[in-house]
Amino acid sequence: MTTNWAGNITYRAQEVHRPSSVAELQAVVARSRRIRPLGTRHSFNDLADSPGALVSVTGLPPSVELDTGPVNGRATARVPAGMRYAELTRHLDERGFALPSLGSLPHISVGGACATATHGSGVRNGCLAASVSALDLVTAEGDLITVARGDEHFDGTVVGLGALGVVTHLTLDLVPAYEMRQQVYKGLPLDALDDHFGELVSSAYSVCLFTDWSAPRLTQIWIGERLDEPPADVAKLPWFTALPADGPCHPVDGMPAASCTEQLGVPGRWHERLPHFRPDHEPSSAGDELHSEYMIARADAVSALHALDAVRDRIRPVLQICEVRTIAADRLWMSPFYEADSVSVHFTWTSDTAAVLPVVRLVEERLAPFAARPHWAKIFTMEPPELRRLFPRLADFARLAGDCDPAGKFASPFLDRYLR
Repeated sequence: MTTNWAGNITYRAQEVHRPSSVAELQAVVARSRRIRPLGTRHSFNDLADSPGALVSVTGLPPSVELDTGPVNGRATARVPAGMRYAELTRHLDERGFALPSLGSLPHISVGGACATATHGSGVRNGCLAASVSALDLVTAEGDLITVARGDEHFDGTVVGLGALGVVTHLTLDLVPAYEMRQQVYKGLPLDALDDHFGELVSSAYSVCLFTDWSAPRLTQIWIGERLDEPPADVAKLPWFTALPADGPCHPVDGMPAASCTEQLGVPGRWHERLPHFRPDHEPSSAGDELHSEYMIARADAVSALHALDAVRDRIRPVLQICEVRTIAADRLWMSPFYEADSVSVHFTWTSDTAAVLPVVRLVEERLAPFAARPHWAKIFTMEPPELRRLFPRLADFARLAGDCDPAGKFASPFLDRYLR
């Protein structure tokens, strides 16, 4: 039996295929009646499950193809979908290139992260899928096709939730490599954000805010500066009363920081500072957790945080940590950032599903006035009609999935609930 990383989902599929070539993958898909792509199993719901079989592309050749003759002014890299960001980013950096943003975990696969609109932080930085300029996928008939930026359905294909086919490779836009430093500050009253939220989250290339909701305050603020940009001087502002951490920090106060990327302002490469966790360590919780995440318009961030603060006594008992990040708008149909500069409110819960779910519903009630869009791969309880209202291109995506896969080869109970 195969479970997800957190162990809260046991996949019903009786078979997991691990082809070692694209041709073998095509044959597996063509002969299967029901099949779903499986990434690094970091989904916290049944998005990846199938009543038939699962297929992993981690066995495909791990070569990265660089094109340094810029297309539309940018160099690109064609990347295997099953490659993890930890491996990819080292490869790119050694050749002088970088990605604009990275998620908090470098352990996740490029294909899975892009298919679910996973993201990092920064007011100028889109989600990871925003860097995709083309993708190769195996269709329900076993054909291999390429969909590129500018094609009619490209914006509907990138965040594809595994509903359109099995992605084998993605072509990513690159930027020149850069260096960063990361500083952690501790203890800022929540009401300091009332007049200064925009100033704080715009103060550096990547800014992440944390709270455990034990009080109306931010427990930590992680500020990541690029060395080729003006320094973040937020600590000099009179309203910024948070104090620099006197040692390395884990986002959850009291947990060992050995798994976290280097802090204390020590310069380092972009891929060694943007994630929260080191690639050679699992996060200290090592999967003993559940995740929920909701995206709201940036203009509503302060009001939404105060709405959550009003029920912090309900949130705190089942919470490990809550993180607030910014993400730039995109045009990808199923992205929670579709046409909206956004703020994400992420909850790392304890692993007690029965205790967590009522609080998830409460959080959704508190965030409902702000049209909060959930992360597709995390725990949420919203009903299909609400999702259709929140994602204005969901009906278009459902039609695209039906056109690409009329027999429902890539369907699943999750997709049936929300698309069919």
